[in-house]
Amino acid sequence: MAGLNRVVSFQKNFQERLGFLPENAAKSLSGSPRIWIHGASLGEVRVAAAIIKSLRAKLPGCAIMVSTVTEHGRNLALEILEKNIPVVYAPLDLPGCALKALSSARPDVMVFLETEIWPVWIFTARRLGIKLALLNGRISQRSFNGYLKFRPVFRSVLKNFDAFSMISKTDANRIHAMGAPFAKIRVNGNAKYDQTIMSLDPAVERKMRRILNLAPSDRIIVAGSTRGGEEAMLLDVYEEIRSKYPNILLILAPRHIKRASDICSLIRNRGLKCQLRTEIGRGKTERTAQILIIDTFGELFNIYSIATLVFCGASLVPLGGQNPLEPAVWGKPILYGPHMEDFLDAKDMLESGGGSMGVSDPRELAEVFLGLLEDHEKASALGQCARQAALQTQAAAHKHAEVIRILSTMRKF
Repeated sequence: MAGLNRVVSFQKNFQERLGFLPENAAKSLSGSPRIWIHGASLGEVRVAAAIIKSLRAKLPGCAIMVSTVTEHGRNLALEILEKNIPVVYAPLDLPGCALKALSSARPDVMVFLETEIWPVWIFTARRLGIKLALLNGRISQRSFNGYLKFRPVFRSVLKNFDAFSMISKTDANRIHAMGAPFAKIRVNGNAKYDQTIMSLDPAVERKMRRILNLAPSDRIIVAGSTRGGEEAMLLDVYEEIRSKYPNILLILAPRHIKRASDICSLIRNRGLKCQLRTEIGRGKTERTAQILIIDTFGELFNIYSIATLVFCGASLVPLGGQNPLEPAVWGKPILYGPHMEDFLDAKDMLESGGGSMGVSDPRELAEVFLGLLEDHEKASALGQCARQAALQTQAAAHKHAEVIRILSTMRKF
């Protein structure tokens, strides 16, 4: 059924994907310079929001359009961006589709976010004289190993960009190794963290506690963006902790919510009770189970607000980890396994500030969790250090927006 829904969604907006932008989208781009920002899904849309906020201060007369690949990304963009910013689906990376869309929008600057590298779209934009930038650029170790196998192809694509504004020095070195000219590369931090900080709302915690039937004294472990194989490990940890803290609540937020039913089965086969987030609130049943599975999109950040302790998923298995700065801005003690390769900049920042702890395996995770539950002052201090470290990440969006401003005024980067 989920696959069918994706097909229906794709077909419903197929004209946009063929490059036929909605008439009102092109008409609304009446300012100058005209800037098209493209991001695939939820994470990139949040980055776009932070950069756009800085752009408004730097280029108050600019016209902005945002494109996404996924329906979830589009819906989030419509929710959090200014109402006068058109949001469209990205054209297919085919010559006719890219040319049609670019000719309709006529951007002065085409911005791709994070790891969005679309060869045909990029070549077409260059032929039309459009400035090209990769902002908040991020190249994971796993992707990098694959990219290097096609280095000649990537070199021919990347030479068309005017600027690469990367998250970290590691990302800068990787994009250079792939063929990006060194003179065009800058390191400007992660704008996703700016948006995370701007999204902080103290009222969220009260709302989430009310929805989930939680008292202020309740102890809660939130495991965010977990992957296959981790849930079983975390249940082992939970059962060990539960022997000493029988009322502790475990919240599992799988990276792919389609796995929620399988996780339910895993839990119930152990003789434990669980509920899905979609079963709770808005006139539905109250939360009564001590294990809750998050099967909703875009809610994990708010869930972190109620955590006593946080575990970053995809780190007990070799899948690169999860963003630790999202719980950090809430002032939560953060733990993760040995595999945080995709978020090394955030991990190093938190660890240097005393705001997070790494563990080698589930046994050590249980030991550290128990220690923090027993020592409230230590847990509180760890959380406050995490928050202070997170607050130091602000201003990356400002730096990325400055790259756009420079390109739009035709100055040499």
